[in-house]
Amino acid sequence: MEGPATILTNPQTGEEKRFAFDYSYWSHDGMIEQQDGYFSIAPNNSKFADQNTVYRDLGVGVLRNAWDGYNSTLFAYGQTGSGKSWSIVGYGANKGIVPTFAEQLYKEIDERRHSSPSTQYEVKFSMLEIYSEAVRDLLHPSDDKRHGLKIREHPKKGFYVEGLKTQFVDSYDAIEKQMDEGTLNRTVAATNMNATSSRAHTIVGITFVQKQKNEAGQETAKTSVVNLVDLAGSERADSTGATGDRLKEGAAINQSLSALGNVIAALADNSNGKMVKVPFRDSVLTKLLKNALGGNSKTVMIAAISPADINYEETLSTLRYADRAKQIKTVATVNEDPTEKLIRELKTENEKLVKLLQEGNLPADIVNGDRENMSDAELAELRKDLEEEMKAELEENEREMEEMRKSYEEKLEAAQRDVMSGLTEINAAKTSTPHLYNLNMDAQLSGIVCHLLHPGENKIGHKDCDIILQGPSLLEQHAKITFTEQEPFGSFLIEKLHPDARLLLNGDPETEVAELHHYDRIMFGTTQLYVFVNPNEKKVLQQDIPAPTHEMAQMEIAAHAGLEDRGDLDQNSQQGLIELIQAVEEANSMSEEMDRRVKFDIVMLSPQARGLTAGQTEDHVRMRNLDSGLEWIWPRQKFLNRKFAMQEMFEDFKEGENWQLPDEQDPFTETPDAEVYIGTSNLSLESLAYHMALEIALNITDYRDRKIGVLNVTLLPCNENGSPYTVEQDKFVDDPADLLNQDLHFTLKIASISGLPPQYADMYVQYTMFFENESNRSAVISDTSASELNFSKQFSFMPLTKEVLEYLSTGALLLQVWGKQRPPKDGSLHKSKNTKQMIKSELMVLASAAPNEPIKKTVDIAKVTSQMKMHVTEKKLARLEEKMAQFRKMIEMAEKNQKPRIHVKILWDVLRAPTPEVADQVMTLIPFDNILGK
Repeated sequence: MEGPATILTNPQTGEEKRFAFDYSYWSHDGMIEQQDGYFSIAPNNSKFADQNTVYRDLGVGVLRNAWDGYNSTLFAYGQTGSGKSWSIVGYGANKGIVPTFAEQLYKEIDERRHSSPSTQYEVKFSMLEIYSEAVRDLLHPSDDKRHGLKIREHPKKGFYVEGLKTQFVDSYDAIEKQMDEGTLNRTVAATNMNATSSRAHTIVGITFVQKQKNEAGQETAKTSVVNLVDLAGSERADSTGATGDRLKEGAAINQSLSALGNVIAALADNSNGKMVKVPFRDSVLTKLLKNALGGNSKTVMIAAISPADINYEETLSTLRYADRAKQIKTVATVNEDPTEKLIRELKTENEKLVKLLQEGNLPADIVNGDRENMSDAELAELRKDLEEEMKAELEENEREMEEMRKSYEEKLEAAQRDVMSGLTEINAAKTSTPHLYNLNMDAQLSGIVCHLLHPGENKIGHKDCDIILQGPSLLEQHAKITFTEQEPFGSFLIEKLHPDARLLLNGDPETEVAELHHYDRIMFGTTQLYVFVNPNEKKVLQQDIPAPTHEMAQMEIAAHAGLEDRGDLDQNSQQGLIELIQAVEEANSMSEEMDRRVKFDIVMLSPQARGLTAGQTEDHVRMRNLDSGLEWIWPRQKFLNRKFAMQEMFEDFKEGENWQLPDEQDPFTETPDAEVYIGTSNLSLESLAYHMALEIALNITDYRDRKIGVLNVTLLPCNENGSPYTVEQDKFVDDPADLLNQDLHFTLKIASISGLPPQYADMYVQYTMFFENESNRSAVISDTSASELNFSKQFSFMPLTKEVLEYLSTGALLLQVWGKQRPPKDGSLHKSKNTKQMIKSELMVLASAAPNEPIKKTVDIAKVTSQMKMHVTEKKLARLEEKMAQFRKMIEMAEKNQKPRIHVKILWDVLRAPTPEVADQVMTLIPFDNILGK
């Protein structure tokens, strides 16, 4: 960050890209933590931007706009974990823009009430969430979790959420309580799905009204609507790159961000003089942000980015997104009108709507002349839709008029009756009552859900229980906690209520009754992770135990499952692997409950298995079809995107809705035409560094490093026309350095492939040579019975550089085999069993089988290189014997011709002669050169 400029450096090429914004903040390091937990600027560090700096630059302007009567919008865009929620909401003592804005707003209201007591100030608060194109009211959540609230369009207000509750708030504490309640409702939904806040958009709305008398004695209302938007993680908008997955993962990837990108691009074009249609109607998010982006609003965008080089592409995409957004121009106006005028206009509008509804006529301006071309059924459907819209508009107008007629005191009294009495009671009870609280991978959602325990039995499950939990592997009657009141701090026993119930206590599976203690960690099913809290035990024992975290609990579970601390992974990678284990368990649980007949496992892929010559081993997920035995390997992100789609499918399944999808949209299936990685062969190129031919049968190994076939390959030095050298033309060199700055031509030929399992079809081999940008790909073999490939290509290095020679001397070429799978002809392997039974049978077989020897690598680069070195050594020995024979012949010729000395030049020419014939030609000079004998 350099002033307002953000500079991004490509970690591969070092190329810099510069972006200019109003502000560029650095918040990755350079801070110190104060005693209250606030992160401030470290001494001698001027680049770190703390929360106060961000609010001073951005939030103060939003507050000023609110007082002036302008609508304002502030939204944060960027990759998950890059700091969007940190900037908007904050955490602990590091308050973000929303709470600081609210706090400062009420501080100024109190000051102005003293200076201008006749002015009335009203603040209303709303909080909604958009998830999978459904709108949820987070202050008054509906039982209809899947469909949400409807979006309506008002002729003056634009798009609005029908039925969204706005809560009157009279203090900053009241806003805090409303935000706590909204966060609680969001957390309950997220916990049931094991989701994080990164999957949904959250919009906090604060409506600020100032009422006072104008010079004519009329009451006027100056209104400002402030929307603070925390968008979903931007990486969810990207395709995984696999064409066949787009429909399938479309349910999981948030399409609203794609629509928002299209809107911003269109608005940027319009700002630059083009006239293009702006697609506001393409998503719920863009409808609700229409005023913010293209209408009556002053708008601020925060683009949050990651400094990690692994996130370079995401960061570049975010910066480009923001660069387009800054070109948008909005025109904001002060919202100030006499109250009576507003009421009068609403009355007139309602009278017009009532008349239209009574007459049953379609408004001519809406039909736009197309009525004559519409069928009776289309007209009836249009009339029905318009009537719904008009009724909704009528109700909204009535609500607004009723709101305007209410006095300040009436609104305050209604608000105080409705302020979260239940949550207040729970928070008070937590200090003395034993309870459970949730742990979530999103730290902001941990500790929000609380279940108080009462004396006696506390049954836990997803139906007819004291504590209702939803999620995969949760049974109707899952477990129970028995609370017995006794000295010194009570007795708490936990036990399963069904043999199949999955219950972990401190990471260890529980099969018998177990005693609970303060801060014990409990996993119900595969996703519901809770902490047991006994305030009385804490008070009696007076132990200072740190509160458990989600990361700690997951590492504990992984340790008990046999996952040891891996020294080859850094902390972030290890934590990522632990989270992936949990996600795989959840996916398997959903597969079992919905009988999807697939099983997921984690596999570790070496760099070679991913087409790389070097790098770290990475975790991938294998999906195996239990009927056919076919399997697919997915990258981590592809699996996680699929898992979110599985969760949505599972939620429909639990709700009793039509949850089954066609194969092209089903996240538990893979398209039959999907290409799969079969295996890799490692070809050492060292023979070329000695200008030596090589013909070799290479093992093809799969991702487990098991041999599954053979690839027959030839490396053949040749001339520039592609003709191979004959034996007489052998150009073998003892030292690769002799090839430097010489032209090198060679042909790589892949002759045949054999031994592959019969389930593969449409196979081909591909590789990428050192200097190439695109892969070389062989012809396709239809099945494993046909083995001939005869795929060859000539390569030329003119001249051979030091860099290429180093590559040939030490590197290896990865030959990857790809293809498609076909199911067995006899169909399903387990026709009579469901998914749960099949997985259970596999586990029983594994448990009863004798321990297997660890799988040994059948081939690796080191082994191939060793073979190559042996081949080169043999060639060198043969060449050395040949040279010794030539030297003997040269000495015999000198003795025969009575030459006591041989000139050094003759010695060098014989030594360097590429063939015996050339050496013989040099030695013919010995008898005729008299100088040689002197």
